[in-house]
Amino acid sequence: MDDDDVGTRDTPAEVDAAFRTLRRVSVGYFVVFLLGVAAFPVLTLTLDWWSQARLVGGMSPGFLVAAFGLYLFFAVLGIAAARLSSAVEHRMLGAAEQGPDGADAAEEDTP
Repeated sequence: MDDDDVGTRDTPAEVDAAFRTLRRVSVGYFVVFLLGVAAFPVLTLTLDWWSQARLVGGMSPGFLVAAFGLYLFFAVLGIAAARLSSAVEHRMLGAAEQGPDGADAAEEDTP
């Protein structure tokens, strides 16, 4: 079954609107990513306790964030960005054509 038989038709304006929305989402998440990564060296340069204090097993807060926190931050940010992008695309694109009685056009063609 190829894509033309699905019964969905997205206009160029709908595709363009979805593209612009997804671009805004990606730029927003990139800014959050950039701020999160840039915060690490800023904290290291401005707060002495960030690299001199000792916590679990003699590790500094900066080391713990570099070893574990950044990976958690990246995972949460990536999952959030993927879920939001999928939701935006699902809501904005791929709506089945509606027949005059409100039924999907793909359902009308089946006997």
